[in-house]
Amino acid sequence: MHQGPSVVPVVLSGGSGTRLWPLSRRLHPKQFTPLVSAATMFQETVARLDGLETAGAPIVVCNRDHGALAAAQLEEVGRSPLLILLEPIGRNTAPAAAVAALAAQRESDDPLLLVLPADHVIRDAAAFQAAVRVGLPLAAGGRLVTFGIVPDRPHTGYGYIQRGDPLDGGFTVRRFVEKPDGDTAAAYVRSGEYDWNSGMFLFRASRYLEELSVHAPEMLAGSKRALDRAAELGFGLLLDEDAFAATPADSIDYAVMERTEEAAVVPLDAGWNDVGAWAALWEIGERDADGNVVAGDVMLAETTGSYVRSEGRLVAVVGLDDVVVIETADAVLVASRERAQDVKGIVERLGGRGRPEAERHPEP
Repeated sequence: MHQGPSVVPVVLSGGSGTRLWPLSRRLHPKQFTPLVSAATMFQETVARLDGLETAGAPIVVCNRDHGALAAAQLEEVGRSPLLILLEPIGRNTAPAAAVAALAAQRESDDPLLLVLPADHVIRDAAAFQAAVRVGLPLAAGGRLVTFGIVPDRPHTGYGYIQRGDPLDGGFTVRRFVEKPDGDTAAAYVRSGEYDWNSGMFLFRASRYLEELSVHAPEMLAGSKRALDRAAELGFGLLLDEDAFAATPADSIDYAVMERTEEAAVVPLDAGWNDVGAWAALWEIGERDADGNVVAGDVMLAETTGSYVRSEGRLVAVVGLDDVVVIETADAVLVASRERAQDVKGIVERLGGRGRPEAERHPEP
């Protein structure tokens, strides 16, 4: 059986996950944390590729502070990376994908890149792989493919993609739309023409770099310099700090996908969630009869619609509705579920005061 062109997965692992404090810390962010299973989200992202015939070893792009963590977590699950690229500073996803594309071309003959954020939950790996297989011939033919999440409700926290004409299992992209208000989101979902923008992509390395050369030439030049001047470390390749810091920061969406004439979208219905905040773990968790999701040593009384998580001590909650309570060794978060994402402001204040709770977990 013809297996098609080789695919290099590119696992983008640079996020800081401040909305999931106190479990997520700067030196140990959410993607390297077991949030929904015994494996970390990073490990689950890599494991999701098992059985995808043409997928090889991944390129991991992460912050230099997390390189050893990424290498150790890959080793835990018996996998070796093609390469770990270490960012001295975050420049968003477009430069991260650019250095990965340039590095992939050195390692392989113009492979397809399957670009995956390391912090997404996908319940149905088989459906995810089926969507990738639909996208492969489109990407091999020069399209830049994004995966559009089939919406199950109006959501104002995601960007949307309007489908255009049918295209060999996918669709052309009519337009990308910013996060809408509630009424607009409801109209999008009713129309059946819109998918959520997942931030997952599939394209040939050369095609992505061509589009950057047209739409973001300074970014491409900076990414090349950062890779050309990179330093070998024990577990990865550290991009040159001066060159990368001077590279314009932007997302793949803004830098390329919204500007290219060759965008395609493949719908994906696979139990996806980007786990942006604690409320997302309540949304995807298994709820009890009172609508609560609990993890660890938790006791509830007359409490409904809440997410309560203990990492060690017994946590008891009485008479509260729609709250998030998170216990760790050195910090406890209590928030309304609706406002839980605002914990980001607390993390900024902790960092501004030099508090270690923003940076790291205490040593055991």
